[in-house]
Amino acid sequence: MKALEKNIINLYGKKGKQWLANLPNLIAQVGTTYGLSNLNPVKNLSYNYVLSGFQDNQPIILKLGQDIDGLKQEAKALEAFLGFGVVCVIAENDGLLLQIRAMSGVSLKSYFPAKDNEAISITINTMKLLHKAPIPQVHSFLNVKDWLSILDKDWEIPTKYIQKARALRDNLLKTSEKEVLLHGDLHHDNILQNGNDWVVIDPKGVIGEPAYEVAAFIRNPLPELLKHDNVQVIVDNRIMCFAEMLKLPESRILDWCFVQAVLSWVWALEDRYDTTYFEQIIELLESN
Repeated sequence: MKALEKNIINLYGKKGKQWLANLPNLIAQVGTTYGLSNLNPVKNLSYNYVLSGFQDNQPIILKLGQDIDGLKQEAKALEAFLGFGVVCVIAENDGLLLQIRAMSGVSLKSYFPAKDNEAISITINTMKLLHKAPIPQVHSFLNVKDWLSILDKDWEIPTKYIQKARALRDNLLKTSEKEVLLHGDLHHDNILQNGNDWVVIDPKGVIGEPAYEVAAFIRNPLPELLKHDNVQVIVDNRIMCFAEMLKLPESRILDWCFVQAVLSWVWALEDRYDTTYFEQIIELLESN
């Protein structure tokens, strides 16, 4: 809860403090409106207040947040991916997203580090299913090039890193393969066990080439990955496995990893968030 409070106040100031103070009333109101019961916050809250509970006998997840546009976009992405391995949306309203809860709901993070190769296979199968979803004819999804345009601004990041990220970005976009609808943040915490299957949560919904999708997994889970004694071996093995199983050049995957690490650094600066992990990831990738 402390991390959530810090993030909300950093991003929204006085408005964020008021929202946090009103949370108990908001939860009670939403619970009554949608017939929810046994609402309890999940662990590791960051930017949204997330609760598990029930709607009648249906297990649910309720997300409440200040980023109204972000939650609307997440709902649109889940609807676009419906039938291709994602959780189902029950309702979306300003600052509210109600969805069916995955059961048991254990994340792929539980496979790290002992079953990392198995986690890679699960992620690849998940990716392939997601990427079969057609891009809606009418949509508001951005392209990865829109996300990456932010790298052209001035940031408190070493010049050599930002310049390299820009050059790699330009080449990757110029040589991009057929574009699909991407999750945009497909890492361990966003892939959950659901019976005998795995389902995906928290999609950003962005259009780009499939190779873009693997980088989030490769740099996660944080901070556990960076604390592991064999972090370099793990990252190198992941790049090799994704390249072999997806028939992609290792160099292309590595380039996307670097560009996304710098992009994440930029976003962390925007949100006044700790950038240490992204700095360390970049140093790790530079050693390849």
